[in-house]
Amino acid sequence: MTALTSEGIGSPSDTVTGMEIPGFRGELIAPEHADYDDARAVWNGTVDRRPRLIARCTGAADVASAVRFAQDRGLEIAVRGGGHNVAGTAVCDDGIVIDLSAMRAVSVDPAERTAQVQGGALWRDVDHETQAHGLATTGGIVGHTGVGGLSLGGGIGWLMRKHGLTVDNLLEAEVVTAEGNIVRASANDHPDLFWALRGGGGNFGVVSSFRFALHPVGPTVIAGPVFWAAQDTTDVLRFYREFVADVADELGTVIRLGTIPPLPAIRHELHFRPAIAVGCCYAGPVQDGERIIRTLRRFGTPLVDLVGPTLYVDHQSGIDDTVPHGWHYYWKATNLTGLTDEVIGVIAEHAYRARSPRSYAAMFHMGGAVARAPRDATAYPGRDVAHNIIIDAAWLADQDDTVGTSETGWARGFLQALQPHRAGVYVNFLDSDDDSSRVREAYGEDTYVRLAEIKARYDPENVFHMNKNIQPSGPGS
Repeated sequence: MTALTSEGIGSPSDTVTGMEIPGFRGELIAPEHADYDDARAVWNGTVDRRPRLIARCTGAADVASAVRFAQDRGLEIAVRGGGHNVAGTAVCDDGIVIDLSAMRAVSVDPAERTAQVQGGALWRDVDHETQAHGLATTGGIVGHTGVGGLSLGGGIGWLMRKHGLTVDNLLEAEVVTAEGNIVRASANDHPDLFWALRGGGGNFGVVSSFRFALHPVGPTVIAGPVFWAAQDTTDVLRFYREFVADVADELGTVIRLGTIPPLPAIRHELHFRPAIAVGCCYAGPVQDGERIIRTLRRFGTPLVDLVGPTLYVDHQSGIDDTVPHGWHYYWKATNLTGLTDEVIGVIAEHAYRARSPRSYAAMFHMGGAVARAPRDATAYPGRDVAHNIIIDAAWLADQDDTVGTSETGWARGFLQALQPHRAGVYVNFLDSDDDSSRVREAYGEDTYVRLAEIKARYDPENVFHMNKNIQPSGPGS
């Protein structure tokens, strides 16, 4: 079937004639379209939803037309940027997907050190353009993550301790509201909406473009992981606790516990061996980073040491192949009260119990610039969190159902074991329906109430609810 547009291209059948969107110039993909199955697929292969229509937009005007169209017909709306959220909220059943995946343009102003980024861009798009000028902003740690979802939830990454979260670097957003209006949100325009967008997720509208502050980074940085055998986990974590206690803000680190991934740079006989890794990225002069990381590299007896000078843009996409599109994923996560001996014991006991060699846990070191921002500066509330941990169950789509049952059970059991040490949760790490009750936990009561009030102003009917949903406040709420 030929793609449908408002210009009349193609010959819509009687069953989809009513789906023609006035004023829409992008591509409309209905179930009869040859690309429908590819267009409805998202990163997490467990998600299998069938929208009535996918509206692949070319710009904010298309987004506004699609929102008004859906509202007029009472259709469920899902919004797709990168489609990377584990819960699969980028696609819905029997509704309309407002698909931004064709909107990936990035424009850099090196003099002002800013980047204008369309809402469907991936972080590798941003890194590619900004690093041409030796600039960057805090993004994720996987290149095929979408800019929109990561940014709206907070945005943690290698640069956050030096340059703040992604939301701390957001200067302005172009937003399509539930009424189909296009507004600008910044510190001066719609400041309440701007505050809410910086951590409140996709609850308040469709962000068609972002403007970010950039910082000098690279192009060459000292970065990479060091791996130790799984039996060294307790010793490594205790050493790490002391190592990062007063480390320079330029050093971003992520702990990974699972198996050694089959990366080309790693000897074949070590592939899938249980191990703990400390990934590093130093956002400063290479020689300073080499000196600071040297202590870590010399601890114990590493199995693999891949730390070295590398292009920042390559480091940002270095683990992309370890979490590809189409695998089955299930997440659990929590912020930690601290990296105490008790927490280390729980982690060492549970991290390697997964049945799938592709499952792992990752722990992020926060602090630095993240902690220095006032708690109420944005809707991201976790300013005083030192570490958070995500438990990522992952298995292949063609594996037996018992593997998925085993992996989800592992993730839940791991989280339950951490129960006495939990201190909230990062909203971008929440999974599907069984995590919906944790949205208030993610924000805390004061922030949640303020977000609910702003939601009531911009989306009182909760049109945008395919997300980590914040209910609009009403009379007496």
